[in-house]
Amino acid sequence: MNGLLAMSRAIDAVTDRLGRLLTWFILAAVLISGTNAILRKAFNIGSNAWLEVQWYLFAAVFMLGAGYAFLKNAHVRIDFISGKLSARTRNWIDIVGIVVFLVPLCVLLIQLGWPLFANAWESNEMSQNAGGLIRWPVFLLIPLGMALLLVQAISELIKRIAFLRGLIRDPLAHAAPEEETVDQLEGRE
Repeated sequence: MNGLLAMSRAIDAVTDRLGRLLTWFILAAVLISGTNAILRKAFNIGSNAWLEVQWYLFAAVFMLGAGYAFLKNAHVRIDFISGKLSARTRNWIDIVGIVVFLVPLCVLLIQLGWPLFANAWESNEMSQNAGGLIRWPVFLLIPLGMALLLVQAISELIKRIAFLRGLIRDPLAHAAPEEETVDQLEGRE
């Protein structure tokens, strides 16, 4: 189990770095959007390519950031119910959810998304908008994002099982948001 926990920590580290990188994509999308709006309104200059770049950046944040959201436990959860359950029960529910729902969903979306990407790559598919971009990069986000989420799901599964075996503390236990902010500012995260 120690080897699996080491693998889980490595996966978590990669996911965390990627998630932090993706925050810059949000800034880039906002700056591109704002600049594009100012140029359109003030100077009557516009570009569909810039609109599509901001859409691609948003898609990248959404698709590639799913694993990061799972790592940080920022995904949708019914807290008012799960908060009343024991730690063991919450972790068992997560194990069932990961194995029965999340892993099959990721595998299915990888299988369905790969042909979309491959066809766009082979045909060099372009956006139908004037001045639009090639499409394969955005289609690649589907299988890539689901693969990253799948790998993070495996890491989370390892942590849930390790907790149930008494090897680690509860991976679903969180510090208060203000404590997490202090930890981040002091570099303890």
